Amino acid sequence: MTLEDLRKKIDAIDDMLLKLYNERMDFVHQVGELKNTTGAPIYRPEREQAILNRLKEKNNGKLTDAAIDALYLEMFAVARNLELPEGVAYLGPKASFTHQAAESKFGAMSDYLPISSIKGVFREVSKGTAKFGVIPIENSSNGIVSDTINCLDEYDLKIIAEVMIDVHFAFATLCEDMKKINKIYSKDIAFGQCRMFLQDLGLDSVELVPVESTAKAAKLAAKDENAAALCPSIAAKLYHLPIRFHNVEDDTNNKTRFFIISNFENAPSGDDKTSLLVRLSNKPGSLVEFLNYFEKTGINLTKIKSHIVGGESIFFIEFHGHQEDENVKVILEKLSSEIKVLGSYVRETDDV
Repeated sequence: MTLEDLRKKIDAIDDMLLKLYNERMDFVHQVGELKNTTGAPIYRPEREQAILNRLKEKNNGKLTDAAIDALYLEMFAVARNLELPEGVAYLGPKASFTHQAAESKFGAMSDYLPISSIKGVFREVSKGTAKFGVIPIENSSNGIVSDTINCLDEYDLKIIAEVMIDVHFAFATLCEDMKKINKIYSKDIAFGQCRMFLQDLGLDSVELVPVESTAKAAKLAAKDENAAALCPSIAAKLYHLPIRFHNVEDDTNNKTRFFIISNFENAPSGDDKTSLLVRLSNKPGSLVEFLNYFEKTGINLTKIKSHIVGGESIFFIEFHGHQEDENVKVILEKLSSEIKVLGSYVRETDDV
């Protein structure tokens, strides 16, 4: 078969795909019209995950699981935006790690709204300026994000999905001579996560300038020939800042977990996780007594973190299961005065 023959076959398949994509969008439109009559949300993470799982089980070709995710998550995003364009607020600016997490779920076509603070993301979703919000909850090196816990306590919004992304930092600068670099921009926690790299290159004595985001660090360094940035590669490319070193983080398994928040509840998917905030009475053994309820009902707790909100100690707790599961409902009803259910959502990972 000649190269021209192969190209003709590929063109024919592309024509067929275009027809099938449009046919799928027609059916999605019909589903959207039915949902509009009931008030059901367009975005259903548990339904999307079920489709992805089914396709991966049936797959026997060259596509990897990651490739299936990339192709179909983008198609899901296109379908949602054709039906009802809905804003996605995220902890900005553009090209931040949170922006990358948002795009991994909502695709490139969504209407993104960069917000300068975690509380601002919650505020805009609560007001209805955006339908969804994307915020970090924890990092494998730095632990729980306090601002997110505080806002989950303050606002009556629900966690509808989680996203895990690998966090890799690039060292980017206009300066070709490392000895002439006199300042390095980045987010404060990034300096700690790249400490050994800075020491190895003799840059640990250079002025470290903390800024609001790693993306802003790239923007600032692109304006100063003697400055550098610890930033995502995508941010360096966005601001035309040459990358001198890739993956400079100390921990090669550096990950950050993000929550997607909105104003609706998810239906059970069969493989869910639930997050809670718990306030216990100030008496000896109250935590042990609380946890015993979960053990007796066979619920697998995956996270217990204490946190201070307004001078009061609370616990951030997660477990396998959905809040509508019968064994979970028993506990939530019994301990309703102590528990705030933050949401049940498709389980992506057990921990960072």
